[in-house]
Amino acid sequence: MQISIKKCSSDDVREIQELGRQTYFETFQGTTSPENMNAYLEKAFDRKQLENELANPSSQFFLLHVNGEAAAYLKINVDDAQTEPMGGESLEIERLYVKKPFQKHGLGKILFHHAVNLARELRKKKVWLGVWEHNDNALAFYKKMGLVQTGSHPFVMGDDEQTDLIMTKTLA
Repeated sequence: MQISIKKCSSDDVREIQELGRQTYFETFQGTTSPENMNAYLEKAFDRKQLENELANPSSQFFLLHVNGEAAAYLKINVDDAQTEPMGGESLEIERLYVKKPFQKHGLGKILFHHAVNLARELRKKKVWLGVWEHNDNALAFYKKMGLVQTGSHPFVMGDDEQTDLIMTKTLA
């Protein structure tokens, strides 16, 4: 299995859009109405929205390919791009998604460690993320990676307000 991680540019918008829609739908289908799911997918993975996110110097996207196929992606935020005001010493993992056929092969762990290494390079002291309170697989994974719950915040999908747990890892 040949794995590569690529930092994304504006040339990668379509691939991010397709991978984002697919992995989000695979992960959360059946947890809200089809209308709420479609509203979220249309908003979060709108081409213009993704172009704006890619143009923000405080955000970065990475694609992970396995044998040339897009299998997973990561989005990180620092400074004012963070979705919560966590300060200049924090790096947010806003998105870390792996396609279903590639799950349970260590790809999430590879991307998580990539984010932690970036945080260290940027001299950040904490890595944090929000994860849906009922996403048991992700919660178990993040706990295994050393994150602990430090709070919560609302997450809106269409007109469905859910709760994300804020999980944090202090870097040594």
